[in-house]
Amino acid sequence: MGQDNPSGNFRTSDGCAISYSLCGSRDAGAKRLALIHSLALDRSIWDGVVHELGDRTAILTYDCRGHGKSERRAGSYTAELFARDLAELMDHVGWPSAAVAGCSMGGCVAQAFAGRYAARATALGLVDTTAWYGEDAPQQWRERAGVARTKGLTGMVAFQNTRWFGDGFRAEHPEIVKAMGDVFLANDLDCYAATCAMLGDADLRPYLPSMKIPVAVIVGEEDFATPVAMAEYLHDAIVGSTLTILKGARHLAPVESPEQIASQLLELLRRNGVATTTSS
Repeated sequence: MGQDNPSGNFRTSDGCAISYSLCGSRDAGAKRLALIHSLALDRSIWDGVVHELGDRTAILTYDCRGHGKSERRAGSYTAELFARDLAELMDHVGWPSAAVAGCSMGGCVAQAFAGRYAARATALGLVDTTAWYGEDAPQQWRERAGVARTKGLTGMVAFQNTRWFGDGFRAEHPEIVKAMGDVFLANDLDCYAATCAMLGDADLRPYLPSMKIPVAVIVGEEDFATPVAMAEYLHDAIVGSTLTILKGARHLAPVESPEQIASQLLELLRRNGVATTTSS
């Protein structure tokens, strides 16, 4: 895959250190899939999906700038900047192109990537995400960042848990809920605020009509953060896209329903016309 080390760090063109992992198939002919995580979390949200996919595809996961093990450098964030980071990371690992899937914030970045680097996106998975949060979004997202500064992230984590996961999942998998909460609590407040502003300002709608690749739109039935109506907008705006509503799931479907997300992504890869390698 153009990279001997399955994980590591690289620096973007503006010097930001990005931490990444390569896993799955090492077959040079395997379909390639890049996965982008959601706000204030990290690449670990995809662990269950990666496990389900096994060796059937080559997988790239990474921590977006300001998140996880990547450099905590706050600044003027945009979805297009995050998309450029992915393009440069793909250059680093020797991937000319890939299918790209993102959850929530990651879905916004995926849309920007497909819009700015159309030749490099072979398919798109948009999970629990939106193209635009609405006219009031700039103010609302900055208010959310303000709450984090005044109350602290500790004061927000219980609310986040109820948005991320359904009642049954929280009861049955407290260890996973705690792990996600720990990642959330480890965030840098300046980077969190910069990412909130990015999401509030993001408007990916102009990119949607030009998307001619296979696109799978997936949303949790009980997703209150990016509700079904936002997924339906994406589906209507992207010609030929599919829409799947996951019964009972909330906002972190890759964590809550990894088997279903993996199945949807494999189907997306099949729609792209490139066979995945057989799982051993």
